[in-house]
Amino acid sequence: MTVERSGPPGSLMGKVCVVTGAAFGIGRATAELFAREGAQLVVTDIQAGPIEALAGKLTATGAAVVAVVGDVSVEDDARRMIAAATEAYGRLDVLVANAGIIPLDDVLNTSVDAWDQVMAIDGRGMFLTCKFAIEAMLENENGGSIVCLSSISGMAGQSRQAAYGPAKFVATGLTKHLAIEWAAKNIRVNAVAPGTIRTERVKQLPDEPGGQEYLEAIEKMHPMGRIGEPSEVAEAILFLASDAASFVTGAVLPVDGGYLAQ
Repeated sequence: MTVERSGPPGSLMGKVCVVTGAAFGIGRATAELFAREGAQLVVTDIQAGPIEALAGKLTATGAAVVAVVGDVSVEDDARRMIAAATEAYGRLDVLVANAGIIPLDDVLNTSVDAWDQVMAIDGRGMFLTCKFAIEAMLENENGGSIVCLSSISGMAGQSRQAAYGPAKFVATGLTKHLAIEWAAKNIRVNAVAPGTIRTERVKQLPDEPGGQEYLEAIEKMHPMGRIGEPSEVAEAILFLASDAASFVTGAVLPVDGGYLAQ
């Protein structure tokens, strides 16, 4: 299912927003929703063709969009992503720290290289983009809002997530610590914790050994009896990013069909 919002758009009207990992999945759904809500956007991804195509698509609708190709785990790239917002629009109001990878394997089959890669992208990448975003937001009188992408795997244990799960605990911890550290400067830091979402990565599972069985088992673990859609997570991100959540910081909002309530 795709969520169709009612009422006029505009909850991010004029706000300058960076969305990392925006070429596909939750990042793309968030960028598209933010554009409809009036945001001035910087969209980033490591894949040049898809992110530039997205920027072109959104620009054609009348949105203000800048695309940046880069790797969030590389310090200079992360800095450049945030600088693109201040250079193009003069400030930064919102960061959605979404970029990440999702390796699925148990600890015996997870290599050291795989561990290092997921920690670099999902962990260090989030740290770097938050760091540079906060530097930019300190220049704003009104502060800003950061939304990190955690996961149900960053709140509770799951099988086959020996590297991904711990990386998402990094996202949860970073959210809470930064929220306390910068609350006095009116910089809010929150996270969403999605359950299993129908991203490109999840769509690939039926083609992998044991993937279809794994997906069917995961669906049954969600009390609503289905997996979620990227657009449903994007709506939660929009709330946390917007002024509607002006007294919310340090929250990790499950978007999981009831998974964590069990």
